[in-house]
Amino acid sequence: MNRIKLLIVINLITVAIVFFFYDTFKIKHQNKKFSSINESINALYLKNFAEENVTRIDYNVWLIYTKVGVDSPLKFKFQNLIENILNVSTVFIKFHVIVDSNSRKIALAQFTNVSSHSKNPFKWYFYDINEVSNIMLDIVEVLTPHFSSKPGTYYSDALFYISLGLYRVAPADQDIAVMLDCDLYFKDDILLLFKEFDWFKSDALFGLAPELTPVYRHVLHKYRLSTNTTFGSYYNSTSIISHLPHPNGFQGYNSGVVLLNLRRIRESKVYSKVLSKSVVDYLVQKYMFKGHLGDQDFYTLLGYEYPNLIQTLECGFNRQLCTWWKYHGYSDVFDKYFKCKHPIIVLHGNCNTKILS
Repeated sequence: MNRIKLLIVINLITVAIVFFFYDTFKIKHQNKKFSSINESINALYLKNFAEENVTRIDYNVWLIYTKVGVDSPLKFKFQNLIENILNVSTVFIKFHVIVDSNSRKIALAQFTNVSSHSKNPFKWYFYDINEVSNIMLDIVEVLTPHFSSKPGTYYSDALFYISLGLYRVAPADQDIAVMLDCDLYFKDDILLLFKEFDWFKSDALFGLAPELTPVYRHVLHKYRLSTNTTFGSYYNSTSIISHLPHPNGFQGYNSGVVLLNLRRIRESKVYSKVLSKSVVDYLVQKYMFKGHLGDQDFYTLLGYEYPNLIQTLECGFNRQLCTWWKYHGYSDVFDKYFKCKHPIIVLHGNCNTKILS
């Protein structure tokens, strides 16, 4: 009888040992088989940020979605952009959307719809436009007189200065973010855009690609007559990335894609001074500048006077398609501004240009 009990005990121990090693092997095998490419990319990305002591790397994408009706073109552009980004991206994205009450309902339905069939998980957050406007009212009051065609028109709305005050709106633990127009199409992973933060100069706060039309040649008409300057001229080199502040011309910036190092912006004493009325008035007067494109005009002015605050991205990260200026007085030089030899990551259908992906 004792012998039978002993055999039973030995068998039980043997089974337990077998199950232990089987489970261990199974876990290791599954981890090896299903290890995520995203995890390895994110590990590399975290490593690249080690020098700046950034411990929280999230892929935060900000969008503005207001004044949207049932049949509004913006409604379709918004959903197309969300689905497009998710289809080509390998990272977990957090969408932060500035909305009014009606647009919030539409956006909620669209996010719910997309999440029902998207292969990639994501999150979304809403921010009320009235609260956002109140947070940055002082910034809007300083900039609107100089960068809007007329008070009360399209670009005079606080919506078109939000990127400049996003550091106040975004959660305090959000270190970096990308703000996008809705008329974009990503041909490649949005991770490539976020990795541009790795190349930021030590004091760069924002990252923007060049404006690909002669609009700032036009805006600087008076200044260019009185000054020997390359501001407003097209880029003459094959690559715009250079150690020089303004290599071979300076076309200005386009704000359809904006990279923001929010942590640096919050800590920057220079930036808070640059946004003051006295400095803005001085810059506008110095460059004889009267704009009409909202935050884009201000970024371009910053580029003139404080080039160290902006990292110039290659044109492929915001390949604009608008050709309006080609048929309004600048056909002789338009193609020199419009050229883009960098691989295209993001197409921008600005001025309602159809995107042929």
